[in-house]
Amino acid sequence: MSTQEVADKLVALCREGKHAEAYELYAKDAVSLEMPGMPNEVTEGLDNILKGFQQWVEGIKETHGGTVGDPVVAGNHFAVAMTSDATFKDGTRMNMEEVALYQVQDGKIKKVSFHYDTSAMCE
Repeated sequence: MSTQEVADKLVALCREGKHAEAYELYAKDAVSLEMPGMPNEVTEGLDNILKGFQQWVEGIKETHGGTVGDPVVAGNHFAVAMTSDATFKDGTRMNMEEVALYQVQDGKIKKVSFHYDTSAMCE
């Protein structure tokens, strides 16, 4: 798949709430980067990325909403703006905005980095 095709498929799956299925677009040796100092700051390998995603999902008590923007593609990269509003099992409600930057190689997502205001995580 081209970078545009990967981007369009990822956005479509996320908009449908099929986040787990979106990981089928990742390479087995993909790398995921969170903001410095955040949990799972660097996660290597699809199996570990999936474990981190599962931990995130298991911590959520209720989802109130979210959005997934249109992808912006440049060469083998694309960026997507996303929002999420969720209450976690500890009672903390977090409304977050982020930009995810993806790198595509051989038709698969090879690297993703998430960019957001970390103070939203500490309130």
